[in-house]
Amino acid sequence: MTLITSPLADVPVRDISITDCLFEGLADAPDRVVLIDGPSGRSLTGAALMAQVRSLAGGLTERGFGAGQVVALMAPNMPEYAVVFHAVAYAGGTITTLNPTYTAPEIRHQLTDAGASLLVTIADFLPQALAGAEGTGVRQVVVIGGAEGHAALDDLMSAPLTAQVPVDLERHIVVLPYSSGTTGLPKGVMLSHRNLVVNVDQARAVIRVVPAEVTVAFLPFFHIYGMNVLMNMHLVAGAALVTMPRFDLAGFLGHVQRHKVRMVMAVPPVVLAMAKHPMVADYDVSSLEILVSAAAPLGAELSDACAGRLNARTIQGYGMTELSPISHFSNEEHAKPGAVGITVPNTQCKVVDPQTGKALPIGEEGELCIRGPQVMQGYLNNPEATARTIDAEGWLHTGDIAAFDADGQLFIRDRLKELIKVKGFQVAPAEVEAVLQTCPGVLDAAVIGEADEAAGEVPVAFVVSQDGVKDEARAQQIIAFLRGHLATYKVPSRVEFIEAVPKSASGKILRRMLRKT
Repeated sequence: MTLITSPLADVPVRDISITDCLFEGLADAPDRVVLIDGPSGRSLTGAALMAQVRSLAGGLTERGFGAGQVVALMAPNMPEYAVVFHAVAYAGGTITTLNPTYTAPEIRHQLTDAGASLLVTIADFLPQALAGAEGTGVRQVVVIGGAEGHAALDDLMSAPLTAQVPVDLERHIVVLPYSSGTTGLPKGVMLSHRNLVVNVDQARAVIRVVPAEVTVAFLPFFHIYGMNVLMNMHLVAGAALVTMPRFDLAGFLGHVQRHKVRMVMAVPPVVLAMAKHPMVADYDVSSLEILVSAAAPLGAELSDACAGRLNARTIQGYGMTELSPISHFSNEEHAKPGAVGITVPNTQCKVVDPQTGKALPIGEEGELCIRGPQVMQGYLNNPEATARTIDAEGWLHTGDIAAFDADGQLFIRDRLKELIKVKGFQVAPAEVEAVLQTCPGVLDAAVIGEADEAAGEVPVAFVVSQDGVKDEARAQQIIAFLRGHLATYKVPSRVEFIEAVPKSASGKILRRMLRKT
């Protein structure tokens, strides 16, 4: 068997919780500002962050939302996000992070599946949060900053917990982000303290973070990339984060200029803007040395264009929610255009023939499989999906077609799985198709991804009309219906009408035939 391992030494697999790991990093300089709210400028020092985490953990425990409970968090990037996340972890609970753009049905599905008993949100998201919480096990909705008729987050603060509530670091599920995995509807990815801590340490082995440097945190913290690589890893490594509730180019460039930002964690649409948007020339971004792109493929041409314009390195990383998330990363000195980097420590890889499962030699393309301590515990309430993704020998089948070169650099070539990557977010065709099937006037439907320069990919719907109407007005009615049931990035960019959805004898949609229409 051709096994690929890291050229770097293994990192210790430590017996420590993710919050104690955070506290270790913050304790080095407790008076240093580590979180800055981008819109308002208010800030938290390391000492203040630790104090708030301990106090909220104490309050959660007193109110019965501590050990053994699931707390849902639906909020934009802000300093309180780290407080809530780590307070739940410190209290021995589980946190499930919700995408704030979700519709009420999507919120309800996640709250129900995760078994959440408490939902924390902000006032702007409260109507949608309340609608989504109806009929779930949520006993209380708490609002960061407060709202009439609801407890504020500050109301939950109490006598601080002085130590991590004991948990099984290997098996206790500390966070439940939701992912579509390699196929199907969104599933809760069960990640333990051990998963998060070891991946923070793996990330630090390949990502150079300068203590006290400042970076801009616009990647959403509810997504594993923003959660563990940006929020957790940077804070543990001694960096400060300027949080942005949403990305806007002018605000981002202003923060880079003001804080002399050296390194930015980004996604391809941001790299595209930095390479081509005229607004970039209006700001001093000369401090930028490194742009990291991950969550979706970045072409070598765009990478080189951005690097040339900014006089900075543009490098890539690779991972999945199911990997906590990093398995590969380009170090600054040996990055190759188009490559997503070398294997991180403690990690084994193989490339296999998708049909036979046979391991392939270096240079040949096949499905990438990964094994290591960062691999998830499985999918919540879904042993069948877990078994399809992680085999009996512990190999996680990524669903990505890849190849390694002779230097151990990984290149992602294609996607075996059907997921569509829209600005780094996963869209499962099956989820969109299921909603389309309920739309008036739709007899059958299929969804595929189509390349898009700005978003990477966008969903496109192919619809069989139930009554023969196939005009633009009907297409817009279908789009409007979907907007009421799906997050914006899941809504197809357009609807095309076809006579029949091509399917195999077993009923599987033949998406390759749709790409030829």
